[in-house]
Amino acid sequence: MSPLRRFLLAPEAIAGAIILVALFAMALTASLFFPGDPQAIAGPALLPPFQDWSLPLGTDRLGRDVLAELFHGARTSLVVGLAAAAAALAVGAIVGTLAGFAGGLVDEVLMRITDAFQTVPSFLLALAFVSVVGPSLGVVVTAIALGAWTGPARVARAEVLSIRERDFVAGARVIGMHPLEIAFREVLPNALPAVLALSSVIVAAAILTEAALSFLGLGDPNRVTWGGMIAEGRAVLRTAPFLSIIPGVALVLTVLGVYLAGEGVVETTAVRRSLS
Repeated sequence: MSPLRRFLLAPEAIAGAIILVALFAMALTASLFFPGDPQAIAGPALLPPFQDWSLPLGTDRLGRDVLAELFHGARTSLVVGLAAAAAALAVGAIVGTLAGFAGGLVDEVLMRITDAFQTVPSFLLALAFVSVVGPSLGVVVTAIALGAWTGPARVARAEVLSIRERDFVAGARVIGMHPLEIAFREVLPNALPAVLALSSVIVAAAILTEAALSFLGLGDPNRVTWGGMIAEGRAVLRTAPFLSIIPGVALVLTVLGVYLAGEGVVETTAVRRSLS
């Protein structure tokens, strides 16, 4: 049975994939369905959902279209989640490969640096970094990646420690390949599946961290974010709870979808390994 078929037969994978497809569709069509500034005034303030079909999810305190903000917020969440995960996985894979393949002093130094980063909670690290440097999309992505690369680094190191003793690595040494070439062309590709298994966790954590930073007023002020929408609705939570509930539900569903899809990929990969 092909990996794709095994993935499609897993109920949790299908549920996660449906949610992620919806998220991508929202992000890609945000400018098509809601061109212009999503923070522009679109109607009367605090219009409840389903009262005006031109504004199906109502408006916020300033009369901005909640549905338009929701679509544009999906784009921000997707960009931050994918960019932060890619940066964290890349840095972690490189550090882990160097530590595991080189060994000795290099391994000791790199692992002590990894330990130092792991002693600080990732959210506090991101909070401090954004507070000092200033809020922007690039800074938020960097701040999240700074706290997320240590997990992939440890997984990559563990995989490399096992792979470097295999026959094909010894053969590469015999023919005179440079150690770095062996590490990154022969060893790292074989260690990547285990590292990439962490991607769903990192993406989900990145989306939540970005929302938390935006909720605290440390998100990119030039972008609509779901965390910022939740914070905006906090002031009128008693009279207009939908302003916080709608982006909150979207955030929960997105994180759930990433997790379920990731679990489906991991299970598919595990079955494939057991059969090989």
